[in-house]
Amino acid sequence: MSLNIHVSHGTVELLTQRAGLHGLPGNRRPRAKHVTPSVSDLVERNFTRQARDQLWVTDITKHATLEGKVYCAVVLDTFSRRVVGWSIDASPTAALATNDLAIGNRNPQPGGTLIHSDHGVQFGCWAFTQRARASGLPPLMGSVGDCVDNAMMESFWARAQVELLNRRRWRTRLELSTALFEYLEIFHNRQRRHSALGMLSPVE
Repeated sequence: MSLNIHVSHGTVELLTQRAGLHGLPGNRRPRAKHVTPSVSDLVERNFTRQARDQLWVTDITKHATLEGKVYCAVVLDTFSRRVVGWSIDASPTAALATNDLAIGNRNPQPGGTLIHSDHGVQFGCWAFTQRARASGLPPLMGSVGDCVDNAMMESFWARAQVELLNRRRWRTRLELSTALFEYLEIFHNRQRRHSALGMLSPVE
């Protein structure tokens, strides 16, 4: 039953305090806390390199379909902007990050290639760091809760959202996975021209 009585927030607060009443707490999202990184950051937001396979950046994105979410992990070579490794799965497991290391595709020399990520659970897990180090790839991470430290990957996924992911409603995981394959391997690597590369494609 509504009495149509208008009162200020201060009045309500005062009356509830006097009556010993308390509102139910909402679901507050915790603020990102500064945490000392578990591995070093030798990149320090400088993604410029003079040759291929000197610095790789990696990240995971997710997108919804009518069947459920699809997770995609990508490894990007910062020199050529080329996608050198990628992996797709229905869940964000450690295997998703481990499978996309591009080690088999590029055969990086031990100590010659750095791989940089954010502080996602998949990249901080034992399986990822062990595989990277066993392949001679020192894993690096930026600061916690700072997307600028992995800005090249954030920019990559922002373009993918505009150019592919948000352009339609995806029915099945297979449909979206197929579209991601075509986007990464055909459009991005072979057709998309980048101003940072003198309007060449990553493969060129």
